[in-house]
Amino acid sequence: MTGYGIASDDFGNTKYTVEIKSLNSKFLELALKLPKAFSDKELILRNDCSKQIERGKVNIAVTVEYATNEKKTATIDQELLYLYYNQLKTAATSLNDNGNNLLQLALNFPEVIRYEEDVISDQEWKHLQGTFTQAMDNFQTFRKDEGNVLQKDLELRIKNILQGLALVEEQDPKRIPAIKERIAQLLEEYVGKENTDKNRFEQELIFYIDKLDITEEKIRLKSHCDYFMDALKSNDANGKKLGFISQEIGREVNTMGSKANDAKIQQIVVGMKEELEKAKEQLLNVL
Repeated sequence: MTGYGIASDDFGNTKYTVEIKSLNSKFLELALKLPKAFSDKELILRNDCSKQIERGKVNIAVTVEYATNEKKTATIDQELLYLYYNQLKTAATSLNDNGNNLLQLALNFPEVIRYEEDVISDQEWKHLQGTFTQAMDNFQTFRKDEGNVLQKDLELRIKNILQGLALVEEQDPKRIPAIKERIAQLLEEYVGKENTDKNRFEQELIFYIDKLDITEEKIRLKSHCDYFMDALKSNDANGKKLGFISQEIGREVNTMGSKANDAKIQQIVVGMKEELEKAKEQLLNVL
């Protein structure tokens, strides 16, 4: 499910900002961007996220801004610099190289220039945790509001499918007499009324109409729709369950359309399929 949450907090000359974004995904894919000073806290924040976010492609960015331009002090390990420089000079002489930029090369060697490492206090960590918690609360509120909108839309789609089912039930009684009449006309036209065995005709007609019966499909479709609505109102994370139910709804709708052998019912079925596809798209956003 998509979501967004952001929070900021000031502590002394420092401003902490936590921003959380998520997109749809079948699993939890968490990308966490932290300042180097807080890198040892990454596992704690990841565990907290996994407890509160079930799935989604989640990006979390933690930024730290200082009110004053505090520059890290750097020191040069002169002994190590001399060692590298002399080694480079010896190598250049043995290779008859002019030895340009040896000092620059030596400065780029590991551990020659050392920067003062950031160290955070317990108070700073507590403030960052508080900011993170607030951002997560805002993120969950955003998703809850979106969820309410999704619920209303999904309810509308299922209601529209049930309205289509009501139209099918209205049209269904007219279907069988029309089929009987059409077959009788075809027999009379191509075989002749006097050449038709009425008993055999009735037997074949009963067998044929039995194959076109959609009573079971109508009952199961109504049952699946009711089950969908019940699962939708549950407080549990039923995204996968709703996806499975929607597949069952689609199966009954498709069977109904293929067995109906009636233009009006097939037109209604097309409308029901459209509503179901819209519901399936929205289900991608449901946990």
